[in-house]
Amino acid sequence: MKTFQFLLMVVISLAITACAKPVVTDATSQVKSSMESSWVDEKLATLSLEDKVGEMTQLSIDVLAEGQPYNLVEPFTFNEEKLKNVLVDLRVGSILNCGGHAYTRDEWKHIITTIQEYAMMKESKIPVIYGIDAIHGTNYTMESTLFPQELSTACTWDPEFARQCAEVTAYETRASGIPWSFSPVLDAGRDARWPRLWETYGEDIHLIKKMGVAYVEGLQGDNIGATDKVACTMKHFLGYSTPMRGKDRMPVYIHERQLKEYVIPPFQAAVDAGANSIMICSGEMNGIPVHADEKILKDLLRDEMGFTGVAVTDWEDIGYLVSRHRVAKDFKEAIGQAINAGIDMAMVPMDTKFPVLLKELVEEGVVPMSRIDESVGRILQMKKDLGLFENPVPDFNAYDKFASDEFAQMSYEAAKESMVLLENKNNALPLDGSTLGNILVTGPNANTLTCLNGGWTRTWQGTDPKWDTPGKWSILDAIKAEHGEANVTYTDGSDIGNTKSSAANADAVIVVLGETPYTEKPGDIDDITLPQDQLDLVKGLKDEGKPIILIMIEGRPRLINDIVDIPDAIMVGFLPGEESARAISDILFGKANPSGKLPITYPKFPNDIITYDHKGTDLAHRDFSMNGFNPQWEFGHGLSYTTFDYSNLRMSQEKITSNGSITIQVDVTNNGTRKGKEVVQLYIADKVASVTPCVKRLRGFDKVAIAPGATETVSFTITPQDLAFVGRENEWITEAGEFEVMIGDLKGMFEVE
Repeated sequence: MKTFQFLLMVVISLAITACAKPVVTDATSQVKSSMESSWVDEKLATLSLEDKVGEMTQLSIDVLAEGQPYNLVEPFTFNEEKLKNVLVDLRVGSILNCGGHAYTRDEWKHIITTIQEYAMMKESKIPVIYGIDAIHGTNYTMESTLFPQELSTACTWDPEFARQCAEVTAYETRASGIPWSFSPVLDAGRDARWPRLWETYGEDIHLIKKMGVAYVEGLQGDNIGATDKVACTMKHFLGYSTPMRGKDRMPVYIHERQLKEYVIPPFQAAVDAGANSIMICSGEMNGIPVHADEKILKDLLRDEMGFTGVAVTDWEDIGYLVSRHRVAKDFKEAIGQAINAGIDMAMVPMDTKFPVLLKELVEEGVVPMSRIDESVGRILQMKKDLGLFENPVPDFNAYDKFASDEFAQMSYEAAKESMVLLENKNNALPLDGSTLGNILVTGPNANTLTCLNGGWTRTWQGTDPKWDTPGKWSILDAIKAEHGEANVTYTDGSDIGNTKSSAANADAVIVVLGETPYTEKPGDIDDITLPQDQLDLVKGLKDEGKPIILIMIEGRPRLINDIVDIPDAIMVGFLPGEESARAISDILFGKANPSGKLPITYPKFPNDIITYDHKGTDLAHRDFSMNGFNPQWEFGHGLSYTTFDYSNLRMSQEKITSNGSITIQVDVTNNGTRKGKEVVQLYIADKVASVTPCVKRLRGFDKVAIAPGATETVSFTITPQDLAFVGRENEWITEAGEFEVMIGDLKGMFEVE
């Protein structure tokens, strides 16, 4: 295929209404942009080549410390010679990460202050920008508020929780002296096997866009220079989350139509929302490493999507062009490929040769100075926008809400609404604590805080309980607090015989299964089925004939088809955070009403990983019926302790024109005895299209609280652009024809002229 033909297929049309970037017409904004451009040009004119290549270098804090990378001296101690070499001689402009584990705020104060003091020793006096993976809170600062992970937050189906998580994270990250967060993940989580699924907002593009934009806005606000805001980082651009084998950093092959329709839109939405930086993915797409692909990083990201911020690599990715991808013969050639492709800053992160080799490449004419100035200008602008030139070190005494009860309550509320009740036979839940005697709590995840938090918690993998926040409860702790310690028996479930004996003396059994923490490559698995010893535990408990409540705490849907009929109730939490044990207990005993819904399709079989927005041909079964879609639980599923009835589906008109809109309304009634929240989900199916349409697509949702006996009317406004898809010419189009509306068990039709 010719190069220009490939380019036409992978870029986004500027005419796409659904993804178009806004046109700035405000005169004040234009003047401000001109002033900032002038400031950058003036600043660039004062810098030497050494200054500039230093600004494009990002090194881990390991290279500044006593000890060796990945094995630092404890407690953390700076090495003065390394500080001078990196920050003064090499003029490195960015530092990231922590030395293996979270630090206290006092330690961060010392780290940030020292780094900026050395940065001021160089002639340019440009401050360092420090970046950190603040994934579900400021997780590398001890005692900071930890929220549910992204997939868990998506289970709330309420963007306000994403916004609140981001606002608190920004506050506590700045309180740690750090102005740059490497979040949110905007990859679509469409492969249940992928070890980073829990870092996504699920499989649906509309849901991801709503959650992702709320998170970006929460982190950045109207001014990233504010003392409680940080620069966000969209990641991982582009195509990272759908490797063919379901494992981390594996090759990805994505058709240009899928790229436009399922991969780019969340990033475009975040760009339009003002995201300041973007992390380029580690993988290769269609045989080309993304971080060395000019068509993706320049033609698509810059020219078509309109992104003007900083593009940073992921960990060690330029070096991987040599060792993994084998598209460069050595590190120097790899640097030239990546920088010329459009990388602004290299997360090196351990090799101090990067700025030296980049300088040589410029002097040799391999990398043009214009390419350097372009990147350094973006970096300087972000530092200026963050206020680092005026205040490189914040007032650490100005953050009295750090780790406050107010923030903890926000985390609790998010966790409570993230828990998804999947099954509840004969109203086994809620438990009646007043009549219930002894409860057996068992299972490997019952008495652990690390499993509730998952990866990126105080350490990279989040596995070491040494770094748990003191005083936070496990699920066992919370159940004991609610039901009385004398009325709760515990086993870890490893000895099934002993656990069965304990079950024989209990009135009910709560078994907590799932995964231990992981992320990235260490999270790769060969079998998505729940480990056999956990399945055997549930099978053994069945023999005792006691009510069984199964709680799964996991980062991806581990298959339980072999035992799914045994428990009386099943609830899942996708790493709901360190305040979630209390929320889980409150749901178990009826103090809270569950309202979470699945943001993914929960598979039943290992060779049947499928998303809800599948094609009609996916329905074909081996018996030639059209019953091939058979997940364990469908996308959007989640039960409540009350019942909601849908009625009176209506539309404002039967037909809409290309520039018109239609209002769709439905009445939702709470017919139960408890107040509850319902996620009203609007699906629309294109009945006939030039490209095979999905069976349905989520086009709107709204979470509403409804009192017992009350009825709420929920409205959605849909335009033809909301129904667009990427057609045969790889452009966004909306075709005339019939569309089917689905809300609950109600259906209706309208036509686009």
